[in-house]
Amino acid sequence: MSSQGNRGKGLGLGLAIGSAIAFGGSGVAAKPLIEAGLDPLHVVWLRVAGAALVMLPLAVRHRALVRRRPALLAGFGLLGVAGVQAFYFAALSRIPVGVALLVEYLAPALVLGWVRFVQRRPVTRAAAFGVVLAVGGLACVVEVWAGLSFDALGLLLALGAAGCQVGYFVLSDQGSDSADGAPDPLGVIAYGLLVGAAVLTVVARPWAMDWSVLAHSAVMDGTRVPAWALLAWIVLIATVVAYVTGVVSVRRLSPQIAGVVACLEAVIATVLAWVLLGEHLSAPQIVGGAVVLLGAFIAQSSAPAKSSGEPVTGGSPERQLAARGTAA
Repeated sequence: MSSQGNRGKGLGLGLAIGSAIAFGGSGVAAKPLIEAGLDPLHVVWLRVAGAALVMLPLAVRHRALVRRRPALLAGFGLLGVAGVQAFYFAALSRIPVGVALLVEYLAPALVLGWVRFVQRRPVTRAAAFGVVLAVGGLACVVEVWAGLSFDALGLLLALGAAGCQVGYFVLSDQGSDSADGAPDPLGVIAYGLLVGAAVLTVVARPWAMDWSVLAHSAVMDGTRVPAWALLAWIVLIATVVAYVTGVVSVRRLSPQIAGVVACLEAVIATVLAWVLLGEHLSAPQIVGGAVVLLGAFIAQSSAPAKSSGEPVTGGSPERQLAARGTAA
């Protein structure tokens, strides 16, 4: 039994790392498409609509969720899919990939603000320390001493992505104790993608898209790559494979380990952007990014079980799954 458990955890860790790599590559593949002439919202719509089409069989299989958890499905679609990705991809058009994702990773820390000041529940000292670390690290990432090096609007868009993550965390927390049991995460993802695609269709107006961009190539740091290949990566690998492997990995790992691996996504995205897009970060920004990830991890992993009655941070396993799935 012990050897089987170790193999299961080993498989879960491998899947989690693969999921982090897949999620981390979304921004690197999307930015050349945006620079080639596609609007960020159109790239988001292509990603979400394509993934929703692939996941449609799962939606049919879990169609009872529409009746059981309509609010959860709507929340995941509006915030966890449409909101996070639209804000994140819009931020990519103005600031580097690594910076956008690091700002988005403030979400686990921002949850504490909701828990402490809106829900008026106590939080642990370790979680509060994690927030302080994350904010301090963000100050290094954006180089506040240089008068806000990055585009202010791009930074606000990245913070919008973090805010959408917080909204979904809160929504899933409200439905996690219901009597009819937790919904199948694969079904939630499938319907979330469908809801997100429907919302983005109205907002992005894909009929006005310059579809000819997909028939040509995009430039990745001087190298020309077929635009359709980048889109295929975003839909199949950075969305479908990333979500599914993330779900399976979280089921096999503890919340603490899953949180550590989730933080790898920002590191992977930064490294890929450095290698493939030539987006170099300064030494203080690299140090600040590491501090952001450390603070976010401490904030999201220092919550005891709800039943303990101890101070909380809002970092339940269900929400950690959401964090893996909504980051870019």
